[in-house]
Amino acid sequence: MSSTPKPDDELAGTEQPFVSHLIELRDRLVRAAIAIGICFGVLAIYPGPSALYDLLAAPLVAQLPQGSTLIATNVISPFMVPLKITLLAGFLIALPVVLYQVWAFVAPGLYSHEKRLVLPLVVSSTLLFFVGVAFCYFFVFGQVFKFIQSFAPKSITAAPDIEAYLSFVMSMFIAFGAAFEVPVVVVVLARMGLVTVEKLREFRGYFIVVAFVIAAVITPPDVVSQLALAIPMCILYELGVFAAGYFIRYSKAPDEGAEPS
Repeated sequence: MSSTPKPDDELAGTEQPFVSHLIELRDRLVRAAIAIGICFGVLAIYPGPSALYDLLAAPLVAQLPQGSTLIATNVISPFMVPLKITLLAGFLIALPVVLYQVWAFVAPGLYSHEKRLVLPLVVSSTLLFFVGVAFCYFFVFGQVFKFIQSFAPKSITAAPDIEAYLSFVMSMFIAFGAAFEVPVVVVVLARMGLVTVEKLREFRGYFIVVAFVIAAVITPPDVVSQLALAIPMCILYELGVFAAGYFIRYSKAPDEGAEPS
């Protein structure tokens, strides 16, 4: 019997495109890893892991009693923690390159009107995440640490562990960075047709309650950090509702028979 594939065989000839997609994915992952590695290497040379950690710890150190410092309870913590912070900083700096590689990989399979939506969302989500992290570092940390230290009894000497502090900072950065993505989530939900702009406006009161519940769950048990997260979420929700109507019109398909570009 002949092994020649039948003319109507749907899988015939699909092996090569699949392999080519895997090769392209590998290449783009390598480029993203190289970008992160370069940023990590530059930061490791200047300003250096120790300086980066001092910068990250500055909001807490500024609120500690005079003479108090952070401590390391693990033997390798003084080496590993600054190294982790340097890698994190390298990833954040290289994030635009990483997202570009993701965009370049998926763009050929999108319709032209979808590209008009995805690219602004990728850029805006990146900027919003950075704004959330910056807001947390420059405003929230100072207020939270000041509030916590004001309740500390005089008989207690504050000496936080550097690994515990890194874990706290990471969780807060992720929480605020993700919370600032509310406009992007609102726009995507509206654009996908899962909810209308009118329904989003009606849900405004419920979202305020949801925002305060989320803030109470993922932030420390102090009113300052909870308000600092919940209030921006409510404001960003309104921004997302406003932007949803514009993006729906901007990314609307010209006709049902549009072909991928």
